[in-house]
Amino acid sequence: MTPACEARLDAGLAELGLEVDATARERLLALLALLHKWNRAYNLTAVRDPEQMVTRHLLDSASVATAVRGPRLLDVGAGAGLPGLVLAILDPSLEVTMLDGNGKKVRFQRQAVLELGLENVTPVQARVEHFTTRDFDQIVSRAFAQLATFVELTRPLLAEGGEWLAMKGRDAASELAELPPNVALIERRDLEVPGDAAQRVLLRLRRA
Repeated sequence: MTPACEARLDAGLAELGLEVDATARERLLALLALLHKWNRAYNLTAVRDPEQMVTRHLLDSASVATAVRGPRLLDVGAGAGLPGLVLAILDPSLEVTMLDGNGKKVRFQRQAVLELGLENVTPVQARVEHFTTRDFDQIVSRAFAQLATFVELTRPLLAEGGEWLAMKGRDAASELAELPPNVALIERRDLEVPGDAAQRVLLRLRRA
């Protein structure tokens, strides 16, 4: 990757207050290179420019890292493995399962896990309705579905006392209003992604 990509990643991680060791930094840059390479053939993401990928994918995913405690994390609708791969790289103690129904995107996930040597990540190709593994401590979604749908589909998969982590735009109020009464918002956190002017929030939810 170019020096500009490296500089953008380093500055962004520092702005987010994340301390990253050499191994994690190397893996994040390798993930970026792999994503850029595969994207030309498989159209994994609409973002084409590597520097924009740093901002829109790596740093956007990393912006929720301080809310992730695991240890068992499910990334639903993981697509090209975001935010799951980034969170697994930043915290090797996490046990990350990435779930998506799109075969080419899950193939990319598996290739990334192999090439980056990530022993704490399990990619799964399945629709969430057919997924039966239970008791995840946290379930994260970056661009999966409307909030009420996300909660309803994944409710059986969440451990007792577990949390949903939904990454949304700032206009999330209408989606919050549609949540069932037995789901409670425990935190609404503004996400300031370095280099991205888009307004984003993280919604932390629990069973009421």
